[in-house]
Amino acid sequence: MNALPRLAAPAAAHIRRWVLGAFPRGHDGIDYTQPPGDAGLFGPDSATWRVHADFPGMLSGGLCALMLQVLHPLALAGVWDHSNFRDDLVGRLRRTTAFVAGTTYASRGDAEQLLARVARIHAQVRGSAADGRAYAADDPQLLTWVHVTEAFGFLQGYRRYARIAMPADAADRYYGEVKRIAERLGARDVPASEHEVLAYFARVRNDLVFDQRSREVLAVLARIRLPVPAAGLSRNLFLDAGAALLPDWATTLLSRTPLQRARAKFAASVLHALSPMFRAALPDGVAPRACARVGVPPQILTRWS
Repeated sequence: MNALPRLAAPAAAHIRRWVLGAFPRGHDGIDYTQPPGDAGLFGPDSATWRVHADFPGMLSGGLCALMLQVLHPLALAGVWDHSNFRDDLVGRLRRTTAFVAGTTYASRGDAEQLLARVARIHAQVRGSAADGRAYAADDPQLLTWVHVTEAFGFLQGYRRYARIAMPADAADRYYGEVKRIAERLGARDVPASEHEVLAYFARVRNDLVFDQRSREVLAVLARIRLPVPAAGLSRNLFLDAGAALLPDWATTLLSRTPLQRARAKFAASVLHALSPMFRAALPDGVAPRACARVGVPPQILTRWS
């Protein structure tokens, strides 16, 4: 008998408790098993269902996206003025996680409701940045920036940590699919391929700055404490693994030191080694439940067609 599963089981149990402590279930009111046959906005054949099923890649990728987002003064101004990120960054992360999970895996009706709710919230977020420029959360350009940073982070996280080979066209498929979410929220000229994403970053780079506000938000992120065991250790692991996903130009703009870069490289190797245990620990996550709703085995999400 192979002893490896028996040896890995305790570790998987600890990981399960950590994940469910950090991101409790049931608060979004969505039943991912209903209604039967409803494929939602993407469905089981999509690249999106595969990329978003990988927890290590999604969490580290989401943190990578946050590090990128603080570089845009207008996007940052909305967070600065209209959120309590200093006191409830955990809540913000959970709400973002719930939105991505719901728009990816929920039924079409539930996903549409989520999109409408977020659009209503965006319509209320307006103000002036520190340099006096007006901003609005439903500005199509800002929506595109937030979307591209998230999609880039999630895809890079999958590539780095899922340990599942991707076909050559997978990245373009993914970007082409998820742009629909951004467009439904009002984004325009959303990149639809990897080449377009890289070209987009090149175009906006002159608009990005790393200033005192950026530093303060990242300092809050570095102190975040999820209500889980080994909170500081696990936070540092995912933050550093997220930083390992940053493009070179962002690593430079964020003034990351040689020590920080070394820590990121080490964290990436650790998370890469641990990633299969996350899959074993979460056999009943939202992706497997969505698979059950449409009558397909969840194992299909570890294979590409």
